[in-house]
Amino acid sequence: MGVATKSNALGLLACVAALFAAAVPAAAQVADYPSRPITLLVPFVAGGSSDVVMRLVSKRVSERLKQPIVIDNRPGGAGNVAALAIKNAPKDGYTLMMGHTGTHAINATLYPDLKFDPVKDFSPITPLISFNNTLIVNGASKAKSAKELVALGKAKPDGLTYASQGVGTGGHLLGVILAKKTGVNLIHVPYRGVAPAVTDMVGDRVDLMFSSYVTAGPHIESGKLRMLAIAGSKRHPKFTELPTMAEAGFPGVEMEQWFGLFGPAGMPEPIVRKLNEAFVEALESDEVRNTLLPQGSVIIPGTPKDLGDMVARDIVRLGQVVKESGAKPE
Repeated sequence: MGVATKSNALGLLACVAALFAAAVPAAAQVADYPSRPITLLVPFVAGGSSDVVMRLVSKRVSERLKQPIVIDNRPGGAGNVAALAIKNAPKDGYTLMMGHTGTHAINATLYPDLKFDPVKDFSPITPLISFNNTLIVNGASKAKSAKELVALGKAKPDGLTYASQGVGTGGHLLGVILAKKTGVNLIHVPYRGVAPAVTDMVGDRVDLMFSSYVTAGPHIESGKLRMLAIAGSKRHPKFTELPTMAEAGFPGVEMEQWFGLFGPAGMPEPIVRKLNEAFVEALESDEVRNTLLPQGSVIIPGTPKDLGDMVARDIVRLGQVVKESGAKPE
């Protein structure tokens, strides 16, 4: 009995030693983080508004962390492709994602067979930016206001075509809401990101679109595209002359678009904290602020809890919008 007890004790000591030996390298990895390049998934094609923002912010973060941040564009499935990749990624902080209103709120209702849980499968790190889409038409369009555009749509038997950044995006749902509230036949033309959609808007191949100013801005300034209204609750300080959709006669046609930084669930808290501090510092830098604010973006850095609360809030709030709109995956 005494021999067995001694043997058990030795076995227990061996297990403790093994656990301690494994814990020391793990702790060192956290302390040394990051010791190699970080991959950051952007769920849109290169050149879109989110891609532009992420590259700008990541440049500043890379300088602080002294490691490259590699932007990996992973479009597809309204962001679900990138989100699923993050769910299954190692929890070491070297694979992150720029999530958004779609991936972490809208899709929870839009896709009944979603392969990830927007809350349980991710570590929120920090909110990044938010913006409201603007209703735009080609510069040659007869519509000079949102009311004229709706009247034009009602006069056309086949209705109007509208581009979006993809199925389930804010641009898609805003079109659905506008159609429902006005009775205009709006035919959805989804693209793989905002950049190709804006390109076809400039080419006059689609009639309208709800787009961020970041991508459409140069074409708006040149007169190739025209803004009619902003799909937000209030006017933007940069575009004080641009009415909200409610002011234009269409209340309820609004949706805040936000972006945030996420990693896989279970990331070590010190790594989350280090990333949060680095990204918040970058967002609050003069370089980032002076670049993003004139483009219609609102910078919203915060804590991991702030981002988690935004996700929980909008799964409910925007889930109701999806249900009321009748939108379906295409």
